[in-house]
Order: sequence, then C-alpha cells, then structure tokens
Amino acid sequence: MTVKSGRRWKKFFTMHETDLDHRLLLLCEDDNVVVARTRLGRGTDVLIDESRYLIDRDVLPGFKIARTEISPGQKILRYGAPIGSATQEITPGARIHTDNMKSDYIAIHTNESDESHVA
Repeated sequence: MTVKSGRRWKKFFTMHETDLDHRLLLLCEDDNVVVARTRLGRGTDVLIDESRYLIDRDVLPGFKIARTEISPGQKILRYGAPIGSATQEITPGARIHTDNMKSDYIAIHTNESDESHVA
C-alpha cells in the first residue's frame, strides 16, 4: 500500500508471514524496529526478516523491538521517521524503551533518580 504524506510518498506494507512473526507489525519498510501486537514474554522466540530471535525481556503490546543491529547514537526509525536515538548497542530482538534509547524531542523524568532523562 502506498500512502501520500505531504509532498512525499512513502511505501507502507506488512511483510509476508514467512518473513515476520504474526505477533509483530512492521509499520514501514525503512523502520529498524517492529511493534509488538501482543504481550511477549522474556525468552519468546520470534521471526524477524526470516531470522529467529529470543525476546530479551517482557514486551507489552505497542512496544518496539529491534529489527536490526542498532549502534549507539543511531536513529530509531518508526513509520519511516526518526523517533529517537540509541543510547547503547541494541541487538535484533531486544526491546527498545527508555533504558536503551532517548527521544530527540521530549524530556522525561524517571523514578530511579532525580536526573532528567530523554526518552
């Protein structure tokens, strides 16, 4: 399916079932993350781009999971657009959240410390 967004055209699609686990959703072919459709427990085996990975920790619906290797400082892409940057090395199958990425747009506070974190 092709969707017009402003002056740019982006191709959005769902991968064939043989390429991507049915419990995951790829929002745009340029994304380096997939989105969980359902809760996935730590150690769950998932198929991403024809490779199998074990989920590194519990993942709730809507959470992001790395589709590719992501280096520190590299942009996290969802819907084909950057939503933040990796703060550490992220391997395929790893959950992506405030502990390993920071938002390039908004600051948040955590309960672990008084410091501001960006997520």
